[in-house]
Amino acid sequence: MPISAHKLEQALSRVPKIAAAVKRIMLDPSYRGVISAAEAAELEQQSGMNPWQLAYSLVPAAQLYAVTPISNYNVGAVAVGLTGALYYGANLEVAGQALSFTLHAEQSATSNAWINGEQGLNYLAISAAPCGYCRQFLYELVDAATLQIVLPDASGNPQPELLTDYLPDAFGPADLGIQGGLMQPQINGVTVAGTLDPTAMAALDAANAAYCPYTKSFAGVALLTANGTICVGQYAENAAYNPAMSPLEAALSQVAFTGQTWASITEAALVQAPGLADQTGATLTLLGSVTNVPLSVYPGTVG
Repeated sequence: MPISAHKLEQALSRVPKIAAAVKRIMLDPSYRGVISAAEAAELEQQSGMNPWQLAYSLVPAAQLYAVTPISNYNVGAVAVGLTGALYYGANLEVAGQALSFTLHAEQSATSNAWINGEQGLNYLAISAAPCGYCRQFLYELVDAATLQIVLPDASGNPQPELLTDYLPDAFGPADLGIQGGLMQPQINGVTVAGTLDPTAMAALDAANAAYCPYTKSFAGVALLTANGTICVGQYAENAAYNPAMSPLEAALSQVAFTGQTWASITEAALVQAPGLADQTGATLTLLGSVTNVPLSVYPGTVG
């Protein structure tokens, strides 16, 4: 959603050494919720912070992208990818819809990193302790055993702690015979008949990158916005099933990072391959709550 310079200045008040540099990055028209590895390294040098300290210092800035018409409780997250790049995340709610359509900040940051090519996370800094739902979702990551969550300790200083310390006796992909995990590169082999426009092609690419080891129901969504930006979402399943992340939820989160509202959506496409589950109904329901733009559904095949 649109971010005002004044609110951004307030969010960056605890990092005065790098506030101007971060503001310049975030207010650039091309900004999409990502601070590149090179930019992050420069910010670390300027601030004297290490990667997880920098990530934690930027959590208030990530909170500005929260969409919370139901709870009015904004959560921000900043993920540190294996490349050193930083990825913002913020919670997202849809008024008038089931609460199960809520996207948590941890999911948003993870999806942001995954969509942008990261193959794992080193750290995830959050404005509040992860709920049980998010601990389960994060345990699906391919590097869940080494992922560190950054939160303030009793004295208020941020400290990293292993995700596995937050989730003892965890249930994950290995318990269902799945090797690897979320953010591991996928080549799903989905194809769609006919010629596709750029939005539909982006949805097809998202379906081919989707993580669906339990149902093989590869799905991807792409949203075209008024300024010509295409935002995508990749379906992500979970060993516990319920913390799955729908492709439309992920795509809507990406729209927020462009600084646009959902009113900016001009085209929506879903590619859905046949499997044990289907995203079509849920996508139609959720999309209809945020825009009148029709959904173009492209049946995919896997061969």
